[in-house]
Amino acid sequence: MRKPIIGLVAAVLALGGYATADVYDRVPGILTLDRPTPLPAPTTPGPSPTPVPLPSPASALPLLAPMAADAPEPSQSKLKAALDAAFADPALGNSLGVSVRDVATGKALYARDGATPRVVASAQKILAAAAITSELDPHETMSTSVRLEAPGELVLVAGGDTLLAEGKGDPEAVAGHAGLADLAEQVATGLPAGTPSKVTLRLDMTYAAGPGYPDTPAYPPGWAPGDVALGFTQSVAMIGLAKDRPKPYVPSPIDPAAAVLKAFAGELTTAFGASGPAVTVTDDPATRAEPVPAEATLLGEVRSAAYQDVLALALDESDNALTENLARQAALQAGGDGSFSGNARFVTDRLATLGFDTSATTLKDTSGLSAGQSTTVDLLGEVTAAGLSGKLPGLGEALARLPVAGLDGTLHDRFLTGPAHDAAGIVRAKTGTLTGVSSLVGTTVDADDRQLMFVVVADRVPASSGTLAARGALDRAIAVLTACGCR
Repeated sequence: MRKPIIGLVAAVLALGGYATADVYDRVPGILTLDRPTPLPAPTTPGPSPTPVPLPSPASALPLLAPMAADAPEPSQSKLKAALDAAFADPALGNSLGVSVRDVATGKALYARDGATPRVVASAQKILAAAAITSELDPHETMSTSVRLEAPGELVLVAGGDTLLAEGKGDPEAVAGHAGLADLAEQVATGLPAGTPSKVTLRLDMTYAAGPGYPDTPAYPPGWAPGDVALGFTQSVAMIGLAKDRPKPYVPSPIDPAAAVLKAFAGELTTAFGASGPAVTVTDDPATRAEPVPAEATLLGEVRSAAYQDVLALALDESDNALTENLARQAALQAGGDGSFSGNARFVTDRLATLGFDTSATTLKDTSGLSAGQSTTVDLLGEVTAAGLSGKLPGLGEALARLPVAGLDGTLHDRFLTGPAHDAAGIVRAKTGTLTGVSSLVGTTVDADDRQLMFVVVADRVPASSGTLAARGALDRAIAVLTACGCR
């Protein structure tokens, strides 16, 4: 039998009010209801196409609970009795879809209204992850480089990494893996003799730019501008600083690329020293849209963490912009046009190519934040099961690194109290939260050490009790599943 998990962190982080929406998967709020006046379009460009890869199995965390090879499968009738009672909680409302499967066999153990299209919120990122990992090489990395295109003319070339450290990089980190200070030192060392006393620095943003560049929208049209303005998500770009990732009420720069360019100019000035050349920044849509010549001399390059690690971070923290970034890179590599709608189409087309029925699925973005999207619990269950069975190994790697209940990511403040606490440290899941919607997709290990997977979506949460109550009910229900040997 499973040994009890002890020593769990029991601190609950409360984000004041109801304003965090799907972005942090904690509470719904005004940001998902209001659609404020759109933010002004960035005055400078966004990204351009080139293939990108994903992270590595060595870094995957195993499930925290042990699994016995000979663990018995639960009785479907007893499991049904236990879960029917758990899912009868009025906080879940009258529209609920559920799928529970045995991981080892893929066998459906419990199902409830799985074919009805539903709004699944950020659980939709599981579908995006399946498509992304089927296209990008999990072990590849993203390049940020500097080239010399003419004497005294430096070009910072974006390559997809929005997790750059402003100073030195940390090889053990994902956010901040590559550092601008390291890149600047390479440039200072490689600068040829006879360089003028003044150098110019511009930005090449032609990587994964998408159609209409440099006028490509900074975020999907279905996102609420208020979510961006108040720090619940950020503009989608192909270069950015890890420190500029949004936090509630601490918004990111509207133009992440401009912030990188300014920071790098400062790092160059430091690396050049008092006797080195002065740095002047040139930045406008025309210079950003001009690709650096292939023959330009490479002076320095830093590389991101592996794609698989970046994807794991996007899922762990439910990072909408980072998910859209990876989806765009994958879609362009697959021959798509790089538009937000095209990236969403890439996800459904790729899933269909992989043999899944997407006829009841409508996607408008790849992150789950836009209104007007829906998919089915059945599809989420089938895709998740394929990842766990090894049929989609890249997705399986991502699922093995989902947040742990009560410990980290978007589950760090869940499964901490009451009956749900018994599942803390055991459940791994991707959360989804929008006003009126609460969802969970993940795995657990039952009382007989059998690994089970689940998808649960409540998409008509009563306004009288709210999404916080619904997520508590979901946690308790998954705790019932975890505690049930049900033989």
